[in-house]
Amino acid sequence: MPKEEKTEDSAMTEKPRISIPVYLIVCLFGVGSWIAINGLWVELPIIVQQAPEGWSLPSYLAVIIQLANIGPIAVTLGSVFAPRRVSTKVVIYAIVTVGTISCMFLPFFWKHTSFLAGANHSTALLTLTFLLAFVDCTSSVTFLPFMALFSAPYLTSFFIGEGMSGLLPSLVALGQGVGGNPECHNVSYVNSTVVNGTVRNITEYHNIYVTKDPNFPVEDFFWFLFTMMLVCGLAFVMLNYLPVARKEHISIAKASVYKAVPNDENGYSTCGDCIEMGSTKTDSSSNTPTSSERDVDVLVTKKKGLLRGDYIYLLCVQAWVNALSNGVLPSIQSYSCLPYGNTAYHLAVTLANMANPLACFISFFLPTKSFLLVGVLSLAGTAVGAYILALAAMSPTPVLLGTGGGVFLVIFAWISVVGLFSYVKVTIGSIFREEGQRALLWCGAVMQAGSCVGAIVTFLFVNVFPMFQQNDPCDL
Repeated sequence: MPKEEKTEDSAMTEKPRISIPVYLIVCLFGVGSWIAINGLWVELPIIVQQAPEGWSLPSYLAVIIQLANIGPIAVTLGSVFAPRRVSTKVVIYAIVTVGTISCMFLPFFWKHTSFLAGANHSTALLTLTFLLAFVDCTSSVTFLPFMALFSAPYLTSFFIGEGMSGLLPSLVALGQGVGGNPECHNVSYVNSTVVNGTVRNITEYHNIYVTKDPNFPVEDFFWFLFTMMLVCGLAFVMLNYLPVARKEHISIAKASVYKAVPNDENGYSTCGDCIEMGSTKTDSSSNTPTSSERDVDVLVTKKKGLLRGDYIYLLCVQAWVNALSNGVLPSIQSYSCLPYGNTAYHLAVTLANMANPLACFISFFLPTKSFLLVGVLSLAGTAVGAYILALAAMSPTPVLLGTGGGVFLVIFAWISVVGLFSYVKVTIGSIFREEGQRALLWCGAVMQAGSCVGAIVTFLFVNVFPMFQQNDPCDL
């Protein structure tokens, strides 16, 4: 009997084979998506001890990271109004290069300051932070479209790498340590003065706090970030030119399933010939919808979308959660933790940063669409955030100061608030994903708006209308 030829539909439904080397390369490519900013943030417990901004440095970084969203906005507008002029591959090459060079400059210039607006500022560090944030924010709208060149299993590998971008720097920072809490030393200074021809020695005593060095310096940590960005760039080159990787590029027919078609100019392009949900694209030889399109229409008819009230409710929750998690709380993290010591701040930052990918991992295996659960978790996170905000407002003498219970509670609070809010954000994003592209657009817009408003308002309260105070540990 003659062998039956595989139809296009049956070929597309076959379980794709995975190339282990390509799978690992995709994972390394995903690691470079947010590792620079995540790495810079977990290094703050050491940097704030030396930066002229002191405890207010996180509020500067929070605003700078939000301003860096001009990158994805520019790429998105370019893709909409001039799609043929915006090459995704070129943009990725550009941002990875900028990120690698910026990480290379960090070890040399992070301590350099300038006198601006009547005070010293870490201009080099803040400038490089903006460039790194620009790179990481822009990667959110370029890396994922590029992955449309590969089948679904490789997308999972990319998300694993993206989660590792928060986990890896946290693990390295834990190994680095902060040298423990500062110790107060009484130091004497002898000043010699001449009074009526007689030399008099005046001894003055001062309390100063001394911090021990971490296990390895900040510069070495920045070289680690440079190495990871370099690895990301090399992985991207290999995904484009390595023969074993090029074999994994999916065909135009398969790419249409992901609403993207690879081409020579951009690496991908919006598939105008793909079947949209609810569309009635007609066959070229007739004016009637094809059978597959009728099936889609039936599914769309049966599918019940979000009610207007539910839609607004989820958008408001998403805006509120992002305002707290990306704007308000990160800006005052130093004020809530440092009164309890450098070690408490260090553990709160690193472990909370690890809680983010863990919460996303949990949401993958334990998904939910319950609006009630979303509301309960949001309220729980808000309550924990209120506790953290109260600690920052009471700085430098918060409750349970000098006790092990106070240290435990502030660390646990930070891990909890990051985990709860991360789970809520992923859950709402998953719900909107089923509502279509327009819903995701609104979801992304309120996320950025909430984050931006939260960061700017908190910056004003920290630096312009000072509600939070920093103090020398020896004065407590």
